[in-house]
Amino acid sequence: MSGLGKKRTPLGIFLDETPNISQEWLSIKTGKNRDTISDLCDGNKNVKPRIKTKQLIISVLRKYGYNVKSIDFWE
Repeated sequence: MSGLGKKRTPLGIFLDETPNISQEWLSIKTGKNRDTISDLCDGNKNVKPRIKTKQLIISVLRKYGYNVKSIDFWE
C-alpha cells in the first residue's frame, strides 16, 4: 500500500513495509476493530490510542517475533 500518496503514521509505515502483516491481521490478533487499526495507521487523523491499546499492539507484534517498542510508533 505504500507509495499511494497516503500520509501514514509510524505504525502504518511499519505495517506497509513488513511482509506478511496487514491491518486486517493486526485487527484479528489484537481483537481490535479494523476501523480502529486503520485510524491508527492513517496519518491524516490525529488519533491518540489508549495505553492499553498501545500495550496490546506491541505485545502482539513481539509475540510474532517483531522487536518493537512503543516509542517506535508513539511518542
